[in-house]
Amino acid sequence: MSTATNDELAARKEEILESLAEIRSRVEHAVPSSGAFHTATLVAVSKYKPASDIQACFEDGQLDFGENYVQELEDKAKVLPAEIRWHFIGTLQSNKAKVLAAIPNLYSIQTLTSTKAATALNKSLPTERTSPLNILIQINTSGEDSKSGLSPLHSGFDSSAEVAKADVTQLARHIITECPRLRLQGLMTIGALEQSLGGDENADFERLKETRDALAKALMGEFGAEKWGEEGRLLLSMGMSSDFEAALKAGSDIVRVGTGIFGARAKK
Repeated sequence: MSTATNDELAARKEEILESLAEIRSRVEHAVPSSGAFHTATLVAVSKYKPASDIQACFEDGQLDFGENYVQELEDKAKVLPAEIRWHFIGTLQSNKAKVLAAIPNLYSIQTLTSTKAATALNKSLPTERTSPLNILIQINTSGEDSKSGLSPLHSGFDSSAEVAKADVTQLARHIITECPRLRLQGLMTIGALEQSLGGDENADFERLKETRDALAKALMGEFGAEKWGEEGRLLLSMGMSSDFEAALKAGSDIVRVGTGIFGARAKK
């Protein structure tokens, strides 16, 4: 197996940092300038990429990285700086909760879909951890069988009782009442590649916003704002390399960009 030369590593670093700078600029220009909340978190999706790529971005001030596979995340976390904030964005199996929970600088799980996984994470987190683990519930806004996630809430629900019975509400309630080491931070969607409603609106983004608003109203009525969200507000994670600008314009708080920063991925 050949090893990259110093010149090759330097060229690769320069390439990544140019791409990262471009994505940061595009994020900055896409975030709406009006409103109380107008900052966004860029998560650099680093799956299949070597630790040296991540280190280069970290040295340029990038703190948030997303990984799709538990073993890959565990391996990288062992050799990369502890200041990195790792976001797990892959399919979450409850039997992997213990491995994930043992990663000290795991910052968030963006793909929670079950009370079983929530309970497993809460049980597995070490007692010495100083802050709760941020949790985003994954919503299948496009209704595709190939995607994970709970069904979205929508404005057509006839009553607050329907919202209260919905799977996403019950999972949110479970996190808040039964999982003190977790903090419900928001909602996440992957969405379909093409979900335009005409103009700049994206159907998946609009469905996630509707779900957030209905869920936040239900939680506020039941719990107040102290135990969930940020300042009484659920964050939205939506938008990837192909559509992150549209997501930000629609109000996304977190975007997940891999190819735009690191280039096309090699096969696993």
